[in-house]
Amino acid sequence: MESTWRWSAETERVLDEVVATRRDIHAHPELGLQERRTAGLVGERLRALGLEVRTGVGVTGVVGLVEGGRPGPTVMLRADMDALPLQETGDVPYASQVPGVMHACGHDAHTAMLLGVARILAGQRAELAGRVKLVFQPAEEGGGGARLMVADGVLRQPAVSAAFGLHVWNSLPIGTIGILTGPLMAATDALTLRVRGRGGHAASPHEAVDPIITAAHFLMAAQTAVSRSTDPVRPAVFTVGSIHGGEARNIIPEEVVLEGTLRTLDAGVRERMLRRLEAILQGVTAAHGGDYVFDHRPGYPVTVSDAACAELAREVSREVVGAERVVAPPPTMGGEDMSYYLQEVPGCYLWLGSANAAKGLAQPHHNPRFDFDERAMGIGVEVLVRLARRALEHPERCGGAPAAG
Repeated sequence: MESTWRWSAETERVLDEVVATRRDIHAHPELGLQERRTAGLVGERLRALGLEVRTGVGVTGVVGLVEGGRPGPTVMLRADMDALPLQETGDVPYASQVPGVMHACGHDAHTAMLLGVARILAGQRAELAGRVKLVFQPAEEGGGGARLMVADGVLRQPAVSAAFGLHVWNSLPIGTIGILTGPLMAATDALTLRVRGRGGHAASPHEAVDPIITAAHFLMAAQTAVSRSTDPVRPAVFTVGSIHGGEARNIIPEEVVLEGTLRTLDAGVRERMLRRLEAILQGVTAAHGGDYVFDHRPGYPVTVSDAACAELAREVSREVVGAERVVAPPPTMGGEDMSYYLQEVPGCYLWLGSANAAKGLAQPHHNPRFDFDERAMGIGVEVLVRLARRALEHPERCGGAPAAG
């Protein structure tokens, strides 16, 4: 397998530091918008490379700028920095030292890889035609840090013409890279549904309006929103993960609260599903003599890779791991706030295969024993460096003409 990996001497030189940095960040995880130690480390490393650095972007985000020796566009590379509220149970020397907080999704690796990329590109800056904007983002895990950074102007001054990111991916073996044109990760919407009835005694249900029964009917009927109201080749997932109602076995409550999530890969499907779910809730509650509140909180948009930028990423990835190991994976219904950048500028999001089952490194993301084969980070560094350089050398292939500003 390894004989097909091709990375440069520069990547080889920074790899030990990348691994050490990843382990340091892993041992000191921070939740979203609290990444002060991580942001401080990032800022210090970027300044030591002589880069222009902005801190406090999107609360705790850091942006470094590699200014090339010749004029050209600005290409953005993004890494997320935040950890998860999870107690680590893995037995490794670099295990989390923070109770109840863990890097169980690989963001420690993303930050370490991008710092390795920064070191390589800083040494090549005189050769670059344009700029590389290195974005270290907070709060991907539900906090929408990308949205905060966009609002803080991360895509401006200078204006970004193309954006790239990657995610270590334990659903793919090490040495494999997943790239998909179009939707890769789902829009994620949060729903809180209040089913209101009229409370009463359990022995006299005819004198009450039972919201528990109403909620049960809604849950069964809501399955038709997917199975009978959605094109079967355009996926949608509606899951209710929390139901709360009632305090005692002999009291019919006033209200039941259902909390769930809607996942879609198409904006049209997303809107139709929301309308259909509310229509079902309205009809069921009316039929039972109750009322409802439909509270929809939009989550991350669909993560969509531009066709031309995805093809550029495939070309570079084939050079690094071999053509047969660059795959088109099925999309996932998980969400990713890289979507906010890709709504504004063309780009591509890659999955970096990181699992090694033979070494016991194949736990799923968000698992308390999550870990991965760290050699994948060498592949990630090499791909990102080549991708940034290729996008600058051939802006017509991804992102168009050099952007002003």
